Amino acid sequence: MAGQQFQYDDSGNTFFYFLTSFVGLIVIPATYYLWPRDQNAEQIRLKNIRKVYGRCMWYRLRLLKPQPNIIPTVKKIVLLAGWALFLFLAYKVSKTDREYQEYNPYEVLNLDPGATVAEIKKQYRLLSLKYHPDKGGDEVMFMRIAKAYAALTDEESRKNWEEFGNPDGPQATSFGIALPAWIVDQKNSILVLLVYGLAFMVILPVVVGSWWYRSIRYSGDQILIRTTQIYTYFVYKTRNMDMKRLIMVLSGASEFDPQYNKDATSRPTDNILIPQLIREIGSINLKKNEPPLTCPYSLKARVLLLSHLARMKIPETLEEDQQFMLKKCPALLQEMVNVICQLIIMARSREEREFRAPTLASLENCMKLSQMAVQGLQQFKSPLLQLPHIEEDNLRRVSNHKKYKIKTIQDLVSLKESDRHSLLHFLEDDKYEEVMAVLGSFPYVTMDIKSQVLDDEDSNNITVGSLVTVLVKLTRQTMAEVFEKEQSICAAEEQPAEDGIDANKNKAKGGWQQKSKGPKKMPKSKKKKPLKKKPTAVSLPQAKQQKQKQANGVVGSELAVKEDEDDISEKGSDSEEEETNRDSQSEKDDGSDRDSDREQDEKQNKDDEAEWQELQQSIQRKERALLETKSKITHPVYSLYFPEEKQEWWWLYIADRKEQTLISMPYHVCTLKDTEEVELKFPAPGKPGNYQYTVFLRSDSYMGLDQIKPLKLEVHEAKPVPENHPQWDTAIEGDEDQEDSEGFEDSFEEEEEEEEGDD
Repeated sequence: MAGQQFQYDDSGNTFFYFLTSFVGLIVIPATYYLWPRDQNAEQIRLKNIRKVYGRCMWYRLRLLKPQPNIIPTVKKIVLLAGWALFLFLAYKVSKTDREYQEYNPYEVLNLDPGATVAEIKKQYRLLSLKYHPDKGGDEVMFMRIAKAYAALTDEESRKNWEEFGNPDGPQATSFGIALPAWIVDQKNSILVLLVYGLAFMVILPVVVGSWWYRSIRYSGDQILIRTTQIYTYFVYKTRNMDMKRLIMVLSGASEFDPQYNKDATSRPTDNILIPQLIREIGSINLKKNEPPLTCPYSLKARVLLLSHLARMKIPETLEEDQQFMLKKCPALLQEMVNVICQLIIMARSREEREFRAPTLASLENCMKLSQMAVQGLQQFKSPLLQLPHIEEDNLRRVSNHKKYKIKTIQDLVSLKESDRHSLLHFLEDDKYEEVMAVLGSFPYVTMDIKSQVLDDEDSNNITVGSLVTVLVKLTRQTMAEVFEKEQSICAAEEQPAEDGIDANKNKAKGGWQQKSKGPKKMPKSKKKKPLKKKPTAVSLPQAKQQKQKQANGVVGSELAVKEDEDDISEKGSDSEEEETNRDSQSEKDDGSDRDSDREQDEKQNKDDEAEWQELQQSIQRKERALLETKSKITHPVYSLYFPEEKQEWWWLYIADRKEQTLISMPYHVCTLKDTEEVELKFPAPGKPGNYQYTVFLRSDSYMGLDQIKPLKLEVHEAKPVPENHPQWDTAIEGDEDQEDSEGFEDSFEEEEEEEEGDD
């Protein structure tokens, strides 16, 4: 009976298979994720966008020659060494002889399968003479030849070979362990145990523990948990935060504290430079003791942020700290937006009056501060200062122009080329072209809004307490694309207008002449007498008939009788015609009712199909959102004073401007390249009526490019819960039929029992 045999790899061939697979599983994904990117591609990209973004701080910092970094070189060396080891092991495996081969006696005897017994014997004689040990042949090879000859000639050996693959019958199953035998050798046991203990009891726990204690300090967005707690406390404490208070809370983040973040630095010179900047800014309250907002690190971050918003020049020793602080601001402000939304949700879920939700103004101030930090502008500054070569001095020439009152970016773009050029006459030609290139790259986003109630019979009917889904389709274009189309349309409309100026003048003159002749004819029209009524013409035949009756006497009376009969017959025929007309009209009404019912059914079917398609599309959108991972690299932001390349992101939400309440939570749109569809969901109001909401689209990078669109909702009463349903009725009828059948069977059995008793 065949058994099982476990053995280690003494030759080491199987271990190479294991080692090759193990090294390949590490080297291949590590190369994909860790191989340094090609710097030439980045340089080409920067060269292509130089015309627009050449004056941005992040662009100039990117072009600076970085200090020699050893990390990419070390990564390449390690990965190349891993690939060299992998290729060596693969070559070693390819050259390894197969130890376990299928036994085939025909191959041993160098015969084709199906050879005859005579051919087998003849070949055996030739090979035995060649490999016989007594004649100096190979003994092992002779034994293999004899075994193969027996397998092909002896019936029992042939049967064993066909069934078990070996002429000797079933053999023990051998399992090879892909580890060299020296690992389990008793001489090396202490060394092996030492290596295992060091790897799994010291190194692995230290690595996992250090990673764990470092990761639990951060949230999913790589924000310190302590920062989130600070923001939650102060947002709850200050329900309505103005911009000064918001900047103060923002600067209290632990990311700026060297105790919690090693990248944050604190220098001895800060004690001299920071008070100087405070005196220059002049609007910082230092009397209030409110830690950590009044700690030295928080005060330093606040001063650097205020100086950035005022576009002040700061000492070179503080520039690096300011850049570090500004890079953290967008993520910290997004975290503050999340904190405000969470507190609003908590306030709505609780019925306690003491727990007050943050105001809508606090949320919008966070979004505005993100725009201000990216563009380096104060709250009430003109959005035109985002453009190059436009400073405070020449801004007055643009905004206070006598003919054109330019206040926003859209106002400047909507001008004609000639008017814009005359307005910016103080700029040189190359500077003007740069301004136009930057202006044309600014985003112009349009919104298409559709509100509905998904998973409902009537999706367009919004009832009290239903879950409203607002589907917003965002389309992103550049300012240049949009207003070039508008100008081309205006030019096409002006051309035919110029061609028809003369015709319009002639028409105007003709109309004016007609009006001038009109008053001369007016007196004649007033002298016209009113027309007499037509019934006077009908009275003449009646008088003639009376005279004829008087002259004719009896004949006239007979004629009168006949005329009366004729009148009666005519009346009868008229009544019959009226009845037939009524019947035909009723038939037409019935036909029209049937047609209208058919049309209504067709419309209902079409509406059902449309609702079903919309439901399927929404399900497909959800599946795509779960499966697809879109890139958050959209379009670079033009920012003159921001130290890092920033991508265009947006906030989308619904609010009630009258009540100053947030209706739907803000959705952070991070993947808007060309078009994007977003679903905003919120519960319908608790009372029926008409409601006026507003859909807001706010940029986190640009000032003055926010979009606002009204949203009207008509909320109806909720449908009453049906007491009886056709499905329930059928079930009840089935039960009644079953009860009737049971009662009939019982009565039939009773009758049979009575008959038997009578018998």
